Amino acid sequence: MPSRTPIEYRDASPQVRAIFDDIKRTRQVEDVNNFWKYLAHDPATLARTWVSIKEIMAPGALDPLTKEMIYLAVSVTNGCAYCIASHSAAARKAGMSEAVFGELMAVVGMANETNRLANGYRVPIDAAFE
Repeated sequence: MPSRTPIEYRDASPQVRAIFDDIKRTRQVEDVNNFWKYLAHDPATLARTWVSIKEIMAPGALDPLTKEMIYLAVSVTNGCAYCIASHSAAARKAGMSEAVFGELMAVVGMANETNRLANGYRVPIDAAFE
């Protein structure tokens, strides 16, 4: 199977360019990152993913920093190096300090450990938590 290459703006279809333009405008960046350039191989997936991320990551009941930190925590748990790098940068841009990052990683590590212990021991859920 041949390896894919990113689809650059100059090589993109009009449909993909429109999505790239929206990403750049929304995020106030000069170029889209590699994630979007690779998703551009499937314009339907690119469009669906962008619409979902744009909606979910927009300010709401949770502030942007909290959303980025949750995304980062899930990315660490899933072992996605790309998402860890991307959402670490976004969280730092939104105000995450090194101290907050350290505490976040401690919570992520502890949650993963205790989740595995609870699953391994098949701990029943306490009535008080139901």
